[in-house]
Amino acid sequence: MYIKNSCLKEQIYKEKLKNNMDMFIMDKKGFEKKYAVLAVNYGSNDLEYINPHTGKHMLLHHGIAHFLEHKMFEMPDGSDAFTEFSKYGANANAFTNFNMTAYLFSATDNFDECLKHLIHFVQTPYFTDKNVEKEKGIIEQEIKMYDDDPSWQLFFSSIYAMYKDHPNSIDIAGTKATIAKITKEELYDCYSTFYSPSNMALFVVGDVDVEKTAQLIKETVKDDNMFEGRINRIGINESDELRQKIITKDLEINTPMFSIAYKEKSKSILETKNLLKKTVQMDLISTLAFGTTSDLNNYLYENGYIYGQLNSGSTFNNDYGYMTIDSESDNVQKVVEIVNEYVEKIRKQGFTKADFDRIKKQKQGEYIKLYDYTSSFANLYLSMYFQGADAFFYNDELQKIDLDELNQLAYNFLDEKMQVLSIINPISN
Repeated sequence: MYIKNSCLKEQIYKEKLKNNMDMFIMDKKGFEKKYAVLAVNYGSNDLEYINPHTGKHMLLHHGIAHFLEHKMFEMPDGSDAFTEFSKYGANANAFTNFNMTAYLFSATDNFDECLKHLIHFVQTPYFTDKNVEKEKGIIEQEIKMYDDDPSWQLFFSSIYAMYKDHPNSIDIAGTKATIAKITKEELYDCYSTFYSPSNMALFVVGDVDVEKTAQLIKETVKDDNMFEGRINRIGINESDELRQKIITKDLEINTPMFSIAYKEKSKSILETKNLLKKTVQMDLISTLAFGTTSDLNNYLYENGYIYGQLNSGSTFNNDYGYMTIDSESDNVQKVVEIVNEYVEKIRKQGFTKADFDRIKKQKQGEYIKLYDYTSSFANLYLSMYFQGADAFFYNDELQKIDLDELNQLAYNFLDEKMQVLSIINPISN
């Protein structure tokens, strides 16, 4: 079946394979580089579930999804899956975020061989007591590295301050204490549940023959689905209460860094019926209020309150959502004061039709350009697909957005009661 977008004049071939894995292929004629991502609907937030094989209630250690991603590259014959990609001249990587784990590569040559290798190694778990213990030391070093990363600490401090109970308040890699408790048995339990083909999806994009690529995939994937049905994940009912309003850390930097974040209210999460629509709406609000062309950004920059520009963004999923703005400043408290005054003006007066129309056109242009960044689009597509939304129709949803409705949403969301401030200060001599 083809999913078609007449506005973009693009189409995506979609098929559910016999083992219940979803396959997507997007033919981009003339693109030299080809890209594939095999993703699992499983991230660091998935810590509690009912084991579909035993019916047992499972509570996992923080960081296990990321740990599992690391271990998947070690093959039973002692080789490293990365090495095989290098032989074919491909660039391979993997990542784990709050909601998804992804294994990926890009290549100009030997694409079929790389695609078969990608599918093969993700279908071949190999965990021993020895290699699990060895990996703990490697991940400990990674955790220490991120502990000293100012941008990472600024972001996670904001998340930690916003959320009291939600698992996203813990670093994706976990902590030294939590990863120390991970065992090979726990990894196999996670793999047999979350790496079931029905909980995975494969996206291929580039100048490919759709029919031949689909056939290659069908011949390579394992036919067995580990279980039928959806995984019974046990979520957290996060309240509107913040853990703390202000959080600070001292690191080796020259200029103070700050992040102002707004947490989505639980009522808004429960009432969301169209995640794609909300994603588009919040993208518009973020850019209108805090983007590089906003009055706020221009005022702060021109008056010397910030160095560089404001960075703004929003993230919304089925069980949490937030918006952030960050920059560097020698007078963070004054910046916060100006931001709060500016936001209150927006809440009272709303965005103008002229600004709304201008940013809509800007977003439409960004959306069209995204299709030239094949890897970014494929990753975004699967991330939203697992959340029940179709990023292919972002522009269609964008055209339906109503200004009055957007202003009401901005009024409800940009509530100072739901705001946290994260500051990274230079270490004092």
